[in-house]
Amino acid sequence: MKEILEKHDIPFEDRAWESGVRFADGAQYRFEIPSTESPEAFKVVLEEADKIGCPVHRVSQGSGIQMLSDNDIREMVKIGVDRNIEVCLFTTPRAGFDVGGMWNAPAGKFIQWQVRGSEQLRYSLQDVQRAVDLGIRSVLIADIGLIEVINTLREDGTFPKDLIIKSSAVMAPSNPVSSRIVEKLGADTVNVATDLTVAQISGVRQTIEAPIDIYVESPDGLGGFVRHHECPDFIRYASPVYIKLGLRNSPDIYPSGKHIQSLAENLSAERVRRSKLVYDLIQREAPELIMSKTGVAHADLGVPVL
Repeated sequence: MKEILEKHDIPFEDRAWESGVRFADGAQYRFEIPSTESPEAFKVVLEEADKIGCPVHRVSQGSGIQMLSDNDIREMVKIGVDRNIEVCLFTTPRAGFDVGGMWNAPAGKFIQWQVRGSEQLRYSLQDVQRAVDLGIRSVLIADIGLIEVINTLREDGTFPKDLIIKSSAVMAPSNPVSSRIVEKLGADTVNVATDLTVAQISGVRQTIEAPIDIYVESPDGLGGFVRHHECPDFIRYASPVYIKLGLRNSPDIYPSGKHIQSLAENLSAERVRRSKLVYDLIQREAPELIMSKTGVAHADLGVPVL
């Protein structure tokens, strides 16, 4: 069986191998601030980052494009352009927005992020088209069919060639082959399951070329793991990686809005603070690891366009 698996470029065992893959600029890691739900939260992220010296390369949003007005998106685009930061917006609608009930069953929680039926698929594509027309160049997807069709439309010129497709953590690919399938469908950056060991994530890296997104601290809904001290090894054995700090012991804010604006902004500020803790840890324990420069429009970064 070992020979059969290796013939198909599938690791035979979970073993950490140092990664030689890099971002386009030669770096090994970048920082993403997830759950940045509005232009106001984006401003809080940058104010806190500037104050404490935390690098930010990408922000991502979870409530969905449909929860943002055109002016909200334009403002996030402008901030992203001004700072050369990728702005990644989640597509909507999805099963949890629909009349179906499977997503609310004990065994169906992750189904809530998938797209139900042809009409939701069309609505999601309309969502992406609106965001793209307003300047967004990165979208967050949790449905394999939607990833494939967006990739197809990107290839035929319907969507911009430089549109980044980011697979969501709720898809949770947990082995090299499932991760490779997500990449083959069109994902440019793959968010793996939050509970994989360093060796297991290294196995994924041995099978795919795309950057790997890793929740170094995950929200309670994704396990609530606090894995700060493993971060240098994540980088060594899985680079290039996007380091993401969610928050343990924090409420689910999707979909966000004015009714919980102060909460969302406070959570954004804390995610930056946690990210700085991890950044400082990397500088102490593994200063030789290479981070992409901030404030630069790297070729493989989905910075918006005006």
